Amino acid sequence: MRDAKIEFNDIRYPYDDTWPATSERLKQEGITRTGKVPALVINGIIINQHIAILRYLARDIGRYEGETNHEKFQLDAVADVYNDWRTHWVASLKGVTDDYRNKIVPQYYDVIAKYYSANNGPYLLGDKISYADFAVYQSIDNDERIGTLPSKLPEVLQKFREAFEARPNIAAYIEETRPKKA
Repeated sequence: MRDAKIEFNDIRYPYDDTWPATSERLKQEGITRTGKVPALVINGIIINQHIAILRYLARDIGRYEGETNHEKFQLDAVADVYNDWRTHWVASLKGVTDDYRNKIVPQYYDVIAKYYSANNGPYLLGDKISYADFAVYQSIDNDERIGTLPSKLPEVLQKFREAFEARPNIAAYIEETRPKKA
């Protein structure tokens, strides 16, 4: 949203021993049907599921979605691979397993790198940033935060990361929100 210069109120909830009660409260308040976040309230409509939110915003603002059927396929395919990875990542929040670190993570980045290698440019669709790029960046950031990001990302994903983080609005957002290293 920051990249598109959309103003928003970012509310974060701790994923700790208070989360079960928070999740239940959010369901009771109608903020989420599943008890999970993120949730987006836009024009009085509540939207859940982060990939669905990204797609909704892309369609709503007419950017980040791809133009051809083939481009939209690429975005959907990468989003599906991301969703598969995310299920494992969330489970890792309770403790990283050897299977996640040594099997799931390398396979995920290998598959994602193959998609990114298919087009010339730092983003999945070449020079055009898409909603799927935001999800892939989130996976890189999430794995880095829990110490499971491979020490050497495939070169195509390293170039993507550098280009993504260099986008002015994203760079400002990262600076504002990323925990400072000691």
